[in-house]
Amino acid sequence: MMPLRRGLAGAIAGLGLALAFAASAAPVDTLREFVRDVKTGHAQFTQTVTSPDGVKKKTSSGSFDFARPNRFRFAYAKPFEQTIVADGEKVWIHDADLNQVSSRKLGQALGATPAALLAGGSLERDFDLANLPAKDGLEWAEARPKAKDGAFQAVRVGFKGSELAALEIIDTSGQKSLLRFNGFAANTPVNAEAFRFKVPAGADVIEQ
Repeated sequence: MMPLRRGLAGAIAGLGLALAFAASAAPVDTLREFVRDVKTGHAQFTQTVTSPDGVKKKTSSGSFDFARPNRFRFAYAKPFEQTIVADGEKVWIHDADLNQVSSRKLGQALGATPAALLAGGSLERDFDLANLPAKDGLEWAEARPKAKDGAFQAVRVGFKGSELAALEIIDTSGQKSLLRFNGFAANTPVNAEAFRFKVPAGADVIEQ
């Protein structure tokens, strides 16, 4: 079972479809339009990770920014500080309380994950898409990776009106990460400094 804390970081992947776009069409069509047209974005989020048995839950919150291609930033503020940055070449994860940094090459870190959509991956090449029944007042699209050896079973994207409201990631162990977004702004200017990572002084660095 993936530890819940690592699940929070893994949801970088969680990352990945957080956007607003017109949802007047079927959710899958909205998702296709997003991948085609939305280039940058910013939002606040709250994330809940639930264990496969549905008993244990962890909640965190923070902010999210992205700029295509290959750049995004998750800044977790509560209950602990953690930063996940893709700078176009690598993905960096910094645990502030441990003062520990890990990094992987971008291609190795993404693959057919939610973050691959964020970074400009191909929906049709990498995912099987489906419309799901409406739930909790949202319209849902599902993307299942065609590769069967990845870390995720499915990504579900919930839209309300013209705005993306939720993202649910289900990993191969059955653990669920649900992100709810607040005030997502699509195609707004994003400071390039948000996607530059500098290793903090004295931090242990682990290259993967």
